[in-house]
Amino acid sequence: MIRIAKKLSFAGAGLLSAGLLFTSSAQAQTLKLGLVTPPSHVWSQVGEKINENLQEKSGGTMKVEVNPLSKLGPEAQMINLLQSGAMPLGILTLGALTNRDDTLIGWSLPYLFDDVEQATQATQLDAAQQMLDNLEAHGMLGVGYAFAGMRHVLSTKPVNEPADLVGQKVRAFPSVIFNDWWTGNGAAPTAMPLSEVAPSLTTNLLNAVDVDLDAVVGMKFHQQAPYLALTNHMAFPAVIVVSKRYWDRLDEEKQKILMESIKEAEEWGYQRAIDAELENLAAVKADGAEVMEIDLTPFKAVGDQVNQRYLEGNEVRAQFYQQVQDMKQ
Repeated sequence: MIRIAKKLSFAGAGLLSAGLLFTSSAQAQTLKLGLVTPPSHVWSQVGEKINENLQEKSGGTMKVEVNPLSKLGPEAQMINLLQSGAMPLGILTLGALTNRDDTLIGWSLPYLFDDVEQATQATQLDAAQQMLDNLEAHGMLGVGYAFAGMRHVLSTKPVNEPADLVGQKVRAFPSVIFNDWWTGNGAAPTAMPLSEVAPSLTTNLLNAVDVDLDAVVGMKFHQQAPYLALTNHMAFPAVIVVSKRYWDRLDEEKQKILMESIKEAEEWGYQRAIDAELENLAAVKADGAEVMEIDLTPFKAVGDQVNQRYLEGNEVRAQFYQQVQDMKQ
C-alpha cells in the first residue's frame, strides 16, 4: 500500500499534447489504452477490467477504451504517445520497456519461475517494485503488472531437445535476452508482429514460435504449427503504465479513482492468468495440438549460462534474482 500512496501523491500541472488520444465532455472522459495482444488475451481482459472498475468508481464520468492488436501503433510509438501525454494508459511488453530501463530484463531470466502463480507472487518483491519506479524517469508511471502464461515452443516439427532447434527460424520476442536464449539453443531468432506469424508458419518463413498459451488460443497458431513443447522457459509479464503528463493533470480524487481501478484489475488479472494457463492448455489439446512433456535438463543448462551473463554488473537484476530464490524457499 506504500507504493500506491506514493503514486497518489503525484500532483502537478501539465500541458495537453496535440492530438491527445482521449476525449472528454461534461459527462464523461474516455481514456485510450493501447496494447499489442488480441481481445481474448488476458492482458486485454485486464484492460477491460480497468474500464469496468473506472466507470463504477467514477459514476460513469471516466472510462477506458481498450485498443488491442497495436491499433494505436507499434509499442515504440505507444511509448512516445505516453511520454508526450497523448495516450493516457498502456499495457506494454517488457521487450519494449527494456529499451528504456534494462533492469526489467530480470523478469525474463530463463527458468527463474516454476509457474505463473510464482511469478505473480514476485511482483511484491522490492526489486520488482523498483523496476516500476524506474519508469518515471522516462515519462511513465509503472503502476502494476499483468501476466500471460509461461513461454513454450510451438513448432511445425516436434522439438524434444535443443538439438531439434539448431538452424530453425523461431519467432522470438524482440529482446536481447530472448535472442541470447534462442541462439544458445542453436536456433535463429526472428522478430515479427503477431499478425504475421501464422502466414510465416504456413510459408515456412518460420519453423517455430516462442509463445504463451494465451496467444496460441487467441491467434490459433497451432493450426499451422501443431507441436507444442512445454518448455516453460520464461515468465511473461507486461507492465501497466500511466502517462506521467496525463497523471499530473488529474486532481487528487481522480488520481485515487484511477489508481484504485488499476490496482484492483491488476489483482484480478493475476488470478485470471493462473486460471487461464490451465484453461488454455486444455483448449489447445482439444483443438488438436500435440502437447509434449519433455526433459528440461538441457534447456535449463542453457538458461544457467544466459542468467550468469545478465546477472553480472546489474545490481537490481541481481537483487531480484536473489529475492526470488529466497521467496521460493
